[in-house]
Order: sequence, then structure tokens, then C-alpha cells
Amino acid sequence: MLAILLAHAAAALLAPLLVRWWGRTAFFPLALVPLLSLIWVFGNWNTDQKLHIEWVPGLSMDIDMRFDSLAAIMSLLVLGIGSLILLYCARYFEDDEPRLGLFAAEMVAFSGAMFGLITSDNMLVLYIFWEITTVLSFLLVGHYAERASSRRAATQALLVTTAGGLAMLVGIIVLGQAAGSYNLSDVVANAPGGWLPGVAIVLILIGALSKSAIVPMHFWLPGAMAAPTPVSGYLHAAAMVKAGIYLVARLAPGFADSGPWRATVISLGLLSMILAGWRALRAFDLKLILAFGTVSQLGFLMVLVGIGSEKAMLAGLTMVIAHAMFKATLFMVVGIIDHTTGTRDIRKLAHLGKKAPWLAAIAALAAASMAGLPPMIGFVGKETALSAVISTPTLDPTVAAVVVAGLVIGSILTVTYSIRFVWGAFARKQLKRPSPSVRAMHAPSALFLAAPAFLAVLGLIAGFTSSVVDHIVSPYARTLPSYGQEPYHLALWHGFNLPLALTVVVVTGGVGLFIAHRVVNRLKFEHPPLGNADRIYDNVLKSMDTLSIRLTGTTQRGSLPLTQGTILLTLVLLPIIVLIVGQEPGLDYTLWNTPLQLVIGVIMIAGGLGATVMRNRLASVILVGLTGYGCGVIFAIHGAPDLALTQFLVETLTLVVFVLVLRKLPA
Repeated sequence: MLAILLAHAAAALLAPLLVRWWGRTAFFPLALVPLLSLIWVFGNWNTDQKLHIEWVPGLSMDIDMRFDSLAAIMSLLVLGIGSLILLYCARYFEDDEPRLGLFAAEMVAFSGAMFGLITSDNMLVLYIFWEITTVLSFLLVGHYAERASSRRAATQALLVTTAGGLAMLVGIIVLGQAAGSYNLSDVVANAPGGWLPGVAIVLILIGALSKSAIVPMHFWLPGAMAAPTPVSGYLHAAAMVKAGIYLVARLAPGFADSGPWRATVISLGLLSMILAGWRALRAFDLKLILAFGTVSQLGFLMVLVGIGSEKAMLAGLTMVIAHAMFKATLFMVVGIIDHTTGTRDIRKLAHLGKKAPWLAAIAALAAASMAGLPPMIGFVGKETALSAVISTPTLDPTVAAVVVAGLVIGSILTVTYSIRFVWGAFARKQLKRPSPSVRAMHAPSALFLAAPAFLAVLGLIAGFTSSVVDHIVSPYARTLPSYGQEPYHLALWHGFNLPLALTVVVVTGGVGLFIAHRVVNRLKFEHPPLGNADRIYDNVLKSMDTLSIRLTGTTQRGSLPLTQGTILLTLVLLPIIVLIVGQEPGLDYTLWNTPLQLVIGVIMIAGGLGATVMRNRLASVILVGLTGYGCGVIFAIHGAPDLALTQFLVETLTLVVFVLVLRKLPA
């Protein structure tokens, strides 16, 4: 595991040099790093590998790494899709692309950081990798630094995910102290109870929800579409946004039954699935359709991995794999469309399916998996999800019914925006001729199509061989309680049952909603009923700027006495009040031993305060000297004459020097 991290670090350091030598062709050798790392992953599949290196034991921050079934699933996505995206970059970019070397380094480094995140067993080290991915995401989203939209999107993503990360750090510290260990495996195996660990879990969930763009912290993801398409195809399909899903799945065996867990994860997940799914119907940019669709799907995944049962986790991990494949494929398809036609606006695309039939076929396969149509792996995962929620004993029957209804509504919207994506990109749209953008397009090369074609076909094969996927995801799913349910195995056909009937309802409803697009257009709100999250973000930033200006204006007026008084109040008086009022057991405070100490202390305090407000400089110096002489008297009272004499001597010399200097200063 450590060798994989070091290999990615070395490749990231060499990437700028390789790009300088070979141009965009350098992405081929760089793709070998995550690809060869997969050999180790497959070689250690179904094993539990651990690594311990002592690092900062005083802070309980040792390098503890663990490779188990969940880490294997995530490694398959992070390294496998990462290598395909790097191959895709070799045809997406031109040799003269600005800052291409830095981009390549950041992509490889991100792959390594994600691998470190999913294999870290120490929560503090996990947090370090978590923030490394945040910083690298900021750099990747802001790749087109000359564009204001890219800078804004990168800053927004950084601020939102960092704020969530800070909350998560506090939660990690509280949870680690409560559990007596910072190792995830120990904390989950021996989950502490009580209200304090409950607060810690909520704080950790805030970090996970912000990373996975769950409502109300979802708005940074659509903005991040300002990044180059390979970034979206990797970070926003298979890697970064899956970090929050991974963390929830990792903690679920120990904390799914804690008070705030299901209420938080399920409610916000359903809200994300429905709101973002509806918002995807309003977008005309192909990339934005996928962005809102991603938020919707992430909400779906959050619900499944957060329920906390074996069957729901089986469905959740299946959908994690399916989502990574079809969403990475669709993002790469959008990149090819943008690269060859110069536009992503569905209003400017017509007859593209006729001009690029292979590209249309790839997109149709991926969109079918996203919509949950048979025989794709997305259908297998979605049917398992419906079956898991219908039969779960972990939820109250009324709550389960609400969750099923929410999943059905969200899935109908998913079918609708999946059809809208394919129709918007490739259909004729009642035009006899291709649109100008399509007429001017150049055909994508076979190598350009290779990566998305591979993933699209893999999604189809996975649907037919769902038993193989079952062997991949079931080991970790079995770490959660089954609650007496019979063992469930993934299959393309489970017979005529309620989940299949709901799937028919979903597909029929989605197709009907797409056909009734004119009605939908009239229902599209100009002003969102729940408010505009992006505008709320701007208002929060403005409020913080206003608050900081007022606070600075109040405490920093250019007055030395006021500044010193503020420091005195904060660092001296407040701690003294806390010590006096909130006494700890076993601590005894003595105010004074003799009345003389009280008198000297009052004189010293009065002299110090007087020096801060005195207008006359000589008087201020004398009052400062008074506090020094008082300190010498205190030393003498406590039987330290040598220390007292030293204090008197130093104070006298200081006072004399002050007076001599003041004589030379202007009045």
C-alpha cells in the first residue's frame, strides 16, 4: 500500500517533465501507475492487509493502513477509472495546452491521495488525505485560471468542502477521545455510546455530506463543471464525491443505529435525489444535466449506505460501482461532443447521432444504466435497492413507505433526465439538417472513444454477470446486520415481484414525464421555492466580510491603550474568571497569604491600567515602573531577596533609560 502511494507521488513529481518532453503522449506512461497498482489490488482481493508505521505517537497519529473488502471496491474505482481518464486525457488535450504538466501532476497526485484516503485506518491520517484531495480539487477545478468562472467555482468548492472538513476534524477528535482510539476499525468495532459520540457523528456526517455534495451543501458541484471534462469524469464520478459515501459506508456498521444517523442521512439523501433530479430537467448544458444528475444519484447512494442493513449496503455498493461506470462514461461523452463540435448546449445540437453513431451508442448504453433499464448493472442495483427498502426491518413501516415513495419519485426523474440527455445530444429535434455545430464537427478518433466505450460495455457485461459483482460487494455487506432477512444475491431476474412492478412504474413515469415536457416547462420555477443555494452562499460570504470588517474596526482602532486593554481582557481577566468560577476538583486557589500582598497587587494592577490610559508619556513610564517595583516587593515578601534586588536594579535601569530617551523625543 505504501509503495502505491510512493509510486503516485513519484509519478506526480515527474509528470511536468514528461509532459515537457512528450506533450500529451505523456499521459500514457502516467496511466500505467494506477493501472499497475490494480495488479496489487487484484492480488490481495478478499484479504485483510494491514500496515503500521509509527509516526507521531504523542498525537495518536500513526500511519495505519488497512486493505479490506470496502477498500478493494473503492480502489477498483479510483485506480481503474483513474487510469482510463488519464488515457482519455491523451486525446482530450492538445500539446500546447497551458499548464498541462501541472494538470497531469495534479491528476496523478489526486489518484494517490484518494487511495490513501480509502486505505487509511487512522482517522487523523484519513483527514490529512481528505484535505489533500480538497486542495487538489481546488487546483484541478481552477485549471483555466484565466476564467473568472473557473476561479469562482474552485474557490466555492474549496470553501464548502473545507468548512465541512473542519467540522469533521472536530468530530474525529471527539469520537477518538470518546472511543479511546483513533483507528477506524477499533472505533467501529467498539462504537462508544452517549450524547457526545452522537454529536461527533453529526459533525463527521457534515464533512461527508459536504464532500459528496448533498443538499444543502450541493451547489459547489454544478459550479465545478467549469473544470476540464476529465476532472469531472474522475473527481465528480468515481473519486472525490465518493469519499463521503465511502466514509458513511465505513462507519455504518458501528453507528447506523445511533440517534441522529438515519434521520440525517436518509432525509437529506432523499431531498438531494428529488431536488437535483428536478433541477436537471431545467439545464441545457449537457455537463450541467450530468452535474445535477450526479447530486441526485449521490443522494440515492447516501440513502442506501446509510440505512445500515446488509441488503441495503449490498444495493448501495452495487450502485456505487454502477454510478462510477456510467457517470464517468457520460462525462467523457460530453467531453468528446464539446471537443468535436465546440458546444455542450442541447439547443445547438441536432442530428449528432447520425453523424457520430458510435458515440451515440456509447451514450445510450451509459444512460440506460443510469436510468436503471435492463440488462444494465444500474437495473440490478436499483431493483436491489427497492427490494432492500421495502423489506428492511430497520425502518418504521411508515418511514419505509415514505423512503420507497421518495426513491420512486427520484428514479422517475432519473429516467426523464437520462432520456433528455440522449435526446438533447443526439436527436434530430424536428430539424431536417444537422445544426451548424454538428456540421462543423470532426470525427473523434478510436482512441478518444476507447475509454468511454470500455466502461459502457463493462456496464452491460456487469448486468449479465451480476453474480460476479455480488462476489465483489457481498463480503463488506455482510459486516452489517441482516436483521433476520434471508440472504440476497444480485441477479438480473428475480421473478415477478413488487420491486419489478415499481421499476415498471418508474420507467413508464419517466418516459411519460419526458413526453409531457411542455407541462414540465410550465412547472419549472423561476424562483426556487426553497431558495437559491448559490445566492445563499454569496450572502453568507458577504455577511462574513461585513462581520470581519466591523470586528476589526471595533478592536483595531489604531489606539495602543485599546489594543493592550483588549489583549489584557482576553488573555488575563477571562482566564482568571474561568479559574475562579469553574474550579476543578482537587485544585485549591489562594488569593493572598498576607494583606500586604493584596495591597501590593492592587497597586500593581492600578499602575498597569493607568499606564494604558495615561496621556502623558512620562507618567505612563513611571506607572509601568511602579508595576515592576511592586513585583520586586512581592519577591521580597516571599523570601527571595536576591531576586527582589535584581528586579529593583533592572526596573531602575529601565526607568532611567526610558526617561533619558523621552527627553530626546518631540513633545
